[in-house]
Amino acid sequence: MRTRRGICYHRDDVCVDKLVVKRRDFAGCNMVCRKRQRFSPVVAGKTDMFDALPDDLVISILSKLCASASCPSDFFNVLLACKRLNSFALQPLVLSKASPKLFAVKAENWSESAHRFLKSCADAGNVEACYTLGMIRFYCLQNRGSGASLMAKAAISSHAPALYSLAVIQFNGSGGSKNDKDLRAGVALCARAAFLGHVDALRELGHCLQDGYGVRQNITEGRRFLVQANARELVAGLSSASDSNAATRSWLTWNPHPIPNPNNRHPSVPGCPLLSDFGCNVPAPEAHPANKFLTEWFGSRDGIRGPGLRLCSHVGCGRPETRKHEFRRCSVCGAVNYCSRACQALDWKLRHKAECAPVERWLDEEGVGGDGMDEVIAPS
Repeated sequence: MRTRRGICYHRDDVCVDKLVVKRRDFAGCNMVCRKRQRFSPVVAGKTDMFDALPDDLVISILSKLCASASCPSDFFNVLLACKRLNSFALQPLVLSKASPKLFAVKAENWSESAHRFLKSCADAGNVEACYTLGMIRFYCLQNRGSGASLMAKAAISSHAPALYSLAVIQFNGSGGSKNDKDLRAGVALCARAAFLGHVDALRELGHCLQDGYGVRQNITEGRRFLVQANARELVAGLSSASDSNAATRSWLTWNPHPIPNPNNRHPSVPGCPLLSDFGCNVPAPEAHPANKFLTEWFGSRDGIRGPGLRLCSHVGCGRPETRKHEFRRCSVCGAVNYCSRACQALDWKLRHKAECAPVERWLDEEGVGGDGMDEVIAPS
């Protein structure tokens, strides 16, 4: 085709900046595209502009994603996207920022690859990974030394759940004999976790002060710590309800006797009246992913924990005994046992208050053994 000025055009194709562009009109005929391309010749030849992003920017984005992940799939879907994201997502800088919910692996999905991933995160300095893997190794895999070491690594970084878990180990002498109990060390660890605002540590420290357990008895100070623990739990319940836009009027009422579900360990009536003295019915706190893993692990593997060993009766704990008669039983009914006073106080408000019935005499179902008869714990 020739114009008035004598310029010739190709009938089929045209090359613009070394790019051949073909277009068709509505009739299906080839047309010439005179519009300049938006991409430069260097980038336009690739599939997208992702490869042109700097490595530092990609790592920063992945770090933000790990820190805000709400479930493991949020992160592992990135690993399957492309090789570049896979290599950057496994960098120590990214793994060190991973959120606790990223480690919420189910016990039925536990595998060697999951173990290696947690180990990589722990080696990168992620305190949540250190605590979660430490709990799994100590209680589930029965690797006491390595598990306690990982929890201590997290505790050094002022990780409150790790400090409290180490305190429970010291109170019970877990992993050893009854003579390995160190009550003063347990109180010191609880005090440190309580200073960081850990609710269970505040409650445990309050009961220790009230009972003179591992520390000089101070009933007034112990009561103050218990009220502080309840107040912190109320604030946490209010904030979680406001974040989820849930109505709080339904559970800000006192229900001192929740009706338990006979087919489940959870009460059928939601809520936990921790502040019953003040007329509040606070929802039960969400369990840590490590405690959820322990509950699922021993719930699906009944008998693996050892003959005669029991689980803590508080549904949100999941800790098992490491020897016979390690945990304390309820002094009234003897039907439940707890790893700590904090678990006993929470479970008493949650469900056991409606179930506990006094009996004249109760004996261990498996008979006397281990280190002797169980210690008893009085209801709150």
